[in-house]
Amino acid sequence: MVSETTQMHREIREIPDAVERLLTRGAAAIQTTASRARDLDPPFLLSVARGSSDHACTYLKYASELVLGRAMASVGPSVNSVYGAQLAANGAMCLSVSQSGQSPDIVSMTESLRGSGALTVAITNDEGSRLAAVSDATLPIHAGPELSVAATKTFVTSLVAGLWLVAEIRQDTALLTAIRALPGHLDGATRCDWSEAAGVMDGRSLFTLGRGPSWAISNEAALKFKETCLIHAESYSSAEVLHGPVSIVEQGFPVIAFAAGDAAEDSLAGTADALAGKGARVFATTDRVSAASRLPHVRTGHWLTDPVAAIVSFYGMVENVAVARGINPDAPRHLRKVTETV
Repeated sequence: MVSETTQMHREIREIPDAVERLLTRGAAAIQTTASRARDLDPPFLLSVARGSSDHACTYLKYASELVLGRAMASVGPSVNSVYGAQLAANGAMCLSVSQSGQSPDIVSMTESLRGSGALTVAITNDEGSRLAAVSDATLPIHAGPELSVAATKTFVTSLVAGLWLVAEIRQDTALLTAIRALPGHLDGATRCDWSEAAGVMDGRSLFTLGRGPSWAISNEAALKFKETCLIHAESYSSAEVLHGPVSIVEQGFPVIAFAAGDAAEDSLAGTADALAGKGARVFATTDRVSAASRLPHVRTGHWLTDPVAAIVSFYGMVENVAVARGINPDAPRHLRKVTETV
């Protein structure tokens, strides 16, 4: 349900092929890095990223904690680049995610953590970037050129590269099988029709919801509404939205809830129905809702890969909303493709 007119549209359609390319070309780097990580056996993980890449790290945080049993924390790049602090990270593993690999603060923080003894891993679309140069290992995401300012295929391939690393470290056969099957599922996800939800996006503020790994997808969705549609959106865990934010919900208030086939699905569906009962127009990627509206969605055979398909379907919808509002999602106002923060 994407238009035929924008670069963002073309890049959304390229996502299944980009993931297939990653799976074909990325195995050696992933497996070598996973072997190093198993030898290190880090007591905890760190991440360094901004924007969409930081949302990918939130997803990888849940993957690390749920699959590896290792806590993962996001480190503010300014801790080093602005404040000059050196963190003690000996024995940890750090995932630095940046599609360009050029932002000075990401590079500086990664270099500092490497100097303190962390195993630093760059997940980037540019093997020759500054980030790759200061990291112990580089996982190229093989997304190919991404010209639209809004990251789509680089976000998805960053998710897949990081999740693949986690699965290889754990040697989780079921998860590895699901990752290899992703291109076909993502092709189906590009064809999901979310036009009913798109029609409700009238420019007023809205909520996106998720829980666990799907909360990371909710964060990315809220960002995309802001940067491509100029619509204010806030992302909440479905466990938090009823603790205060619900007060601004009024008749017709738009909500999109992202669910996967995991242990949080029933509780998220319950929250979606509760918001619908308060007058919100709620759309959810689950069949377990009654008052909320069900969005067409693709299940991927594993609860950890389900959120990857959900964001692909969402991208098609949000591109449509932008075009319907007369906005070019390829070049949102005030934004550039690469933002270099000190």
